[in-house]
Amino acid sequence: MTVQYPRGNVFYRNLHHSFPIITHGEGAYLYDTSGNRYLDASGGAAVVNIGHGTKEIAAAVSSQAQKAGYINGTQFSHVPVETLAKIISDFLPFPDGKVYFLTSGSEAVEASIKLARQYWVERGQPSKHHVIARKPSYHGNTLAALSLSDRRQYKDIYGPMLMKTSMVPAPYCYRCFCGEVYPSCGIKCAFELEKQIQVIGKENVSAFLTEVIGGGSTGAAVPPPEYFSAIRKICDQNEILLIVDEIMTGIGRTGDWLACHHFDLKPDIIVMGKGLASGYIPLSAVAVPREIVDTIYRKNQSFMHAQTFAHHPVGCAAGIATLDYIKNNNLLKKCNTVGTLLKDTLSSLSSNSDVGDIRGKGLLVGIEFVQDKVAKKPFPREFGYTEKFVANALKKGLVVWPNVGHADGINGDLILLAPPFIIEQEEVSLINRVLSETLEEMQKLR
Repeated sequence: MTVQYPRGNVFYRNLHHSFPIITHGEGAYLYDTSGNRYLDASGGAAVVNIGHGTKEIAAAVSSQAQKAGYINGTQFSHVPVETLAKIISDFLPFPDGKVYFLTSGSEAVEASIKLARQYWVERGQPSKHHVIARKPSYHGNTLAALSLSDRRQYKDIYGPMLMKTSMVPAPYCYRCFCGEVYPSCGIKCAFELEKQIQVIGKENVSAFLTEVIGGGSTGAAVPPPEYFSAIRKICDQNEILLIVDEIMTGIGRTGDWLACHHFDLKPDIIVMGKGLASGYIPLSAVAVPREIVDTIYRKNQSFMHAQTFAHHPVGCAAGIATLDYIKNNNLLKKCNTVGTLLKDTLSSLSSNSDVGDIRGKGLLVGIEFVQDKVAKKPFPREFGYTEKFVANALKKGLVVWPNVGHADGINGDLILLAPPFIIEQEEVSLINRVLSETLEEMQKLR
């Protein structure tokens, strides 16, 4: 059984898609009303880190909901929020971290740039308001987060409503927007930030917002190892806060609690989400060093940002149970081990003429498709390569995450793999087989 607009009363995002109705999930698999089984090789939208149907998380959610389903975070605290904040603070790259909980990555990005703005106002530098981001990138779909994202298909519609921002090239070595080749490039993309600051004036810039390892927009592009040491130095020299978006990469997805640990990076603000509660409850967080919060505290001020469901007790209970499950089942180590196996297995796909690059870290892997491997020429957008690929893979029982437009804002095709950390060799083999078969089918369609 499937559903499609205008049938029923649901306002579907994709009004032209026929949706299978999922009845339940178990481990790395989803099951629909027709008895079909799908391997969730993208973890939904890189959300389901620990798998579907995990009883420990369901029990924690039920237990807390029976005690108190909602507590107003502006008037009270509670055990789940205090406990989860302490657990997260233990793996932050700075001591005595403070954590503010929300319900989506977009909300957390909005809160982070507001916090950066208020920080500079309380420091007596009210002109610092401008935020610089990267291109390509994606940080969310609320208006400020979208303003800081490079998503042309959205900006063509919502452009007049968005705030003014600046963007510098992402460290996307396969398709370098600086026209360079690593390592002879001298990480030119990092120093484009310095140039942009000079144009705007450091007295006007509050923060630089960046993904650590690329998400959907660059298909898990991993920056050169020296990239973030240069970025950190540029931010320090210009009194700019460094905000890192770990919404997709955090909570073990790249093989460590946070992707910034791979680069020995100490940001000023960290944004988390998605896998923080593995999708069982919407949950996100903004983490900062105490010194930033102390700046507001010393002025006898409150953080000028409040949302109804901040510090939600049931969400925090789900977060505690998720992090405990990762620890108790040694899933960080497994993410590294199975991630290496997945990339090694997928390397055989590189011989296919449609595959331009396979990249990533841990269980975050991107596959970029090209029409011409030598020239790295993307398929024309009107062909809809990614859409056709994803639909054909789904028919074979494999769920992958699509993205388009990364090559020039319009063209560019890639898929992202972000399966639950619990997958085994059997699932890795299945992913490889279905992708291989789908690639063969795609070549017949051209």
